[in-house]
Amino acid sequence: MSEYTPIERPTNGEAETNRLRGVIQDRVVASLLSQGLIGPEHVRRALEIQRQERGERRALWRILMEELDVDPDLVLEEAARTYAFRRAHIDESRVDPVFVRQVLDSFPKPFREELLALKVLPLAYEVEQQGYLRLIFASADPSHPRLMRLLRELGLERYEVRYAPRQAIEELLQVVSPGKNEYLERIREQGMAYDLGATYAEEGSVVDERQIEAEINRSTIINLLEGALVEAVRLGASDIHIFPTEPRRTEFHFRVDGRLQLWHAEENLHPEAILAVAKDLAGNVDRFERDRAQDGFIQRWVDGALIRYRVSVLPIASAYQEIRAESIVIRVLDDRKVITDLSRLGLLPSALERFKKAISQPYGMVVVTGPTGSGKSTTLVAALHHVIRPDVNVLTVEDPVEYIIKGARQIRLSHKLGFEDALRAILRHDPDIVMVGEMRDRQTAELAIKLANTGHLTFATLHTNDAPSAIARLYKMGIEPFLIAYAINLVMAQRLVRVLCPQCKVEDRETDPELLRALGFSEEELKEATFYRPGHRANCKRCGGVGYKGRRAIAEALYFSREIRRLIVQSRGDIDEDAIREQAIREGMLTLRASARALAVQGETSLEEVLRVTADEA
Repeated sequence: MSEYTPIERPTNGEAETNRLRGVIQDRVVASLLSQGLIGPEHVRRALEIQRQERGERRALWRILMEELDVDPDLVLEEAARTYAFRRAHIDESRVDPVFVRQVLDSFPKPFREELLALKVLPLAYEVEQQGYLRLIFASADPSHPRLMRLLRELGLERYEVRYAPRQAIEELLQVVSPGKNEYLERIREQGMAYDLGATYAEEGSVVDERQIEAEINRSTIINLLEGALVEAVRLGASDIHIFPTEPRRTEFHFRVDGRLQLWHAEENLHPEAILAVAKDLAGNVDRFERDRAQDGFIQRWVDGALIRYRVSVLPIASAYQEIRAESIVIRVLDDRKVITDLSRLGLLPSALERFKKAISQPYGMVVVTGPTGSGKSTTLVAALHHVIRPDVNVLTVEDPVEYIIKGARQIRLSHKLGFEDALRAILRHDPDIVMVGEMRDRQTAELAIKLANTGHLTFATLHTNDAPSAIARLYKMGIEPFLIAYAINLVMAQRLVRVLCPQCKVEDRETDPELLRALGFSEEELKEATFYRPGHRANCKRCGGVGYKGRRAIAEALYFSREIRRLIVQSRGDIDEDAIREQAIREGMLTLRASARALAVQGETSLEEVLRVTADEA
């Protein structure tokens, strides 16, 4: 039950209401009064309090919620509507808690603490029409006078504050302001200085199982591994790599923004003991098996969310006889990081518009291409969330299933149900929308094409360098050109480019004009654009000295227009990729390199990244 009592409208209130409405100048109060949400008595009392205040007087509507028995949520929502603040939608499918934490951590401590005190949280970046990123904040009181001054003092170039109910803000705060890592705290309390190597065998001899077993029983290893699982989630890592490098050294690396970073090097514990405990933590893994690959899983609650970890164990060679070395890679599967809003992919407006158009068709195929780790699956999952509705049957075939997609039926493959058999079964399962994962061979491609040609919207991935080469790849698989032309709505080649840390990026004054021209920059861009490079500030709280923080997608979106379809159908003997590319560019397609150049001109990424992600372009 609400702590605020319903407001009864006075019986003789109409005349008094009309009189007060003509007197008061506060539009929020006037609106509340007109709707009957407050009564004349509340206004009179608020006016009296305001008259008694000295110095800068509070707005009348603030007095209503701070001094009188009027529900603050009611007043704040009306104030946001009156002052035209847009509403921020805070829920698990729209907000990435990891992003919120990372942005908050990038702010100086006094500013961060004041933002949290005001209960103001950064939610996401939105792409403006010009391609610039705007940081979106959520606040229950977006017109708070201190808030606007605070954001100006932070020096943010592009931002917007939106309204969100207090309860939604409170719930998100509980997720993004976690407590300490209790496992690492225990290690600090115990201290890691003592030499556990005292129980090792002499140098040069092989450590036996009893010595490893004795070390496994020490709680330090458990705390170290459990602490790594927690820290990986909080740092936004996609993978944890654990492997020995020397007889007394085991390294822990986190993959953040596509790059491996050394998190911890353990030199007090025997590597085989650490590897054995890590395997013990994972289900479906045999600790004593050291000669074959193994796959397992772990589940943990971290900061109020259930996190799944996929474990891969591989035996590796070592120069040291005393180590039976294995490499363990743990993939972090945090459903909160799933992108469900297409605008959060970071695509430039032209590519985003074409992609939305393609996935809004009732049937046909959308193919996303690129190398491993280019974000293909992330894009397709976002596309699925865009088209999922209660009145459509959405089926996916993935190997393995990483993220659970609400509203979709995700087929679980096994040794009894293979990829190809699952695709054939889908045709009999009354689908509307299908995600088939990777088209690995002719059989898979033919089944996917058949789905698209029989009235189903079909999503698939392919490993090619650019969009036109995907068409040639399907043709070489044995798919007829007319089937390719009329089954596919769009092919989108994608890469992930690292975004420069806004806190420490610096102007790049050593650019080579000839290199810039070779990358395709125009003479006008060379004269007017300011290019940036990573600053590598060791004390930067946002990027930790890396110089980059976060990634966004660049893409070339090849939409199948009538002319593109004609070029494909008329192909004889081979697909003319150059002709297709030239026609697509005439129709407005940006190539991968052109997309990367646009981000460099906007100061979002560096020339180094443009070269790295588009090195395969001529």
